[in-house]
Amino acid sequence: MKKLFVGNLPYAANETDLQNFFADNGITVDSVTVMRDRFTGQARGFGFVEINDDGAAQRAVDACHGKELMGRVLVVNEARPMTAKEGGGRGPRR
Repeated sequence: MKKLFVGNLPYAANETDLQNFFADNGITVDSVTVMRDRFTGQARGFGFVEINDDGAAQRAVDACHGKELMGRVLVVNEARPMTAKEGGGRGPRR
């Protein structure tokens, strides 16, 4: 299973919009997640799609990267693993 990052999403886009975008480009995705702010529920402008077939995932990158959705040009590439972030944003511990 390959996980693809989809960036520069329109803030109005939802999971169905993203799934339809890939389908319109000939790609069947297994899951779609649009990342949202945990407090407001507003879309954060990026998301992830998962595709079972590695070949289909590469075709998705080739077919969808640089294409427009709702007036914005999308960035589509293989998702990188999350890295640990330092600190918690609360300042130094005393």
